[in-house]
Amino acid sequence: MSYKWAIGCILFGMALVQAETIKVCATCTYSSIKEAVLKAQPYDTVLVEKGVYKEINIRIDKPLVLKGLELPVIDGEDKGEIITIVADDVYLSGFLIRNVGTSYTTDYAAVRVIKSKNFRIENLQLEKLFFGIYLEKSSYGKVINNSISGDAVEEYNSGNGIHLWHSNNIEVLNNRIEKVRDGIYLEFSDNILIQNNESLNNVRYGLHFMFSNDDSYVENLFENNGAGVAVMFSKNIRMTNNIFRNNWGPTSYGLLLKEIYDAEIKNNRFVKNTVGINIEGSNRILYSLNNFENNGWALKVKGACYANRFEQNNFLSNSFDISYNSHLNDNIFERNFWSSYTGYDLDKDGIGDVPYRPVKLFSYIVNRTPETIILLRSLFMDIINFSERVSPVFTPDNLIDASPQMKQI
Repeated sequence: MSYKWAIGCILFGMALVQAETIKVCATCTYSSIKEAVLKAQPYDTVLVEKGVYKEINIRIDKPLVLKGLELPVIDGEDKGEIITIVADDVYLSGFLIRNVGTSYTTDYAAVRVIKSKNFRIENLQLEKLFFGIYLEKSSYGKVINNSISGDAVEEYNSGNGIHLWHSNNIEVLNNRIEKVRDGIYLEFSDNILIQNNESLNNVRYGLHFMFSNDDSYVENLFENNGAGVAVMFSKNIRMTNNIFRNNWGPTSYGLLLKEIYDAEIKNNRFVKNTVGINIEGSNRILYSLNNFENNGWALKVKGACYANRFEQNNFLSNSFDISYNSHLNDNIFERNFWSSYTGYDLDKDGIGDVPYRPVKLFSYIVNRTPETIILLRSLFMDIINFSERVSPVFTPDNLIDASPQMKQI
């Protein structure tokens, strides 16, 4: 991806040598952004000076630089889509775009990119929007350092902050997205890098993607979203060094995995979520060096989860470490640290001498009768958990960590 991007930048730079600059302001030859873009030649630069421009349907159909100086405002007055890019080699930067139109039949966006390559969208502030940045059948582009803030209350009349559909080889970096439906949404989009973004206070998901393979999610923050993060029907996913925090609610989780294969989930923090990771129908995944801190459930493992490895994770002060809805276990738990482990280490090798059974009978009971959660921390529950640990009947008898760590990893 970086090689093709570099070639595109070189060609773009060569074209700029012969390009002209067109200024837009109240007293300039052009006072309309749309008019200036229409008159510009390929690879020209359109510089927009500070001011408020009430415009929609600005169409960029040629290689172009469109740049705002001192953050000019483009106000769509709730009438429709604002900027549409349908050409390769477009650079867009430096605007406050607000009041995108809302429609129940058309996904109006502040910025839409259609069938384009080698584009760069950066340093935008998007406010009062339906969809924010919408990429459609586009590739080899970058979405960098944008601030996207909506006013979404319900799912049905709100859109997504950054939306990728059938797009490949895209980098989404250093953006802040809040108060939209889904902060970042991907569908049929492969080879995507999502890095160092903040997705906060969204109505549904901080991140939501389906049918998207070979993607990486690195060093992002997903906090206080309606249902957390959902990852579905994808393979070869890498999620590292992310924070999933304060995603609370009866149907919330830090991370939902459904039909995910051959993935790596490493060095993430799951803090104060109803469920840290909810796993269903997901196989051959390595979970390592993650911290699960003060969640309701650290892990909820549902049906059809096979050949997964959970190693060197920290389970710290969760109400339940693991919930398991099957008597059979085909997954490996080893060398994890469990804050509720009460075993001993006589040979001082740092590994507990007594295997640890992380599935408690009480979690089995709560799964079937949620109202029993009021008995959490009661002496009665401690007694039945102990009896189940001694002689497993309802929990998987082979789900053990045979080498629990004595110290936090």
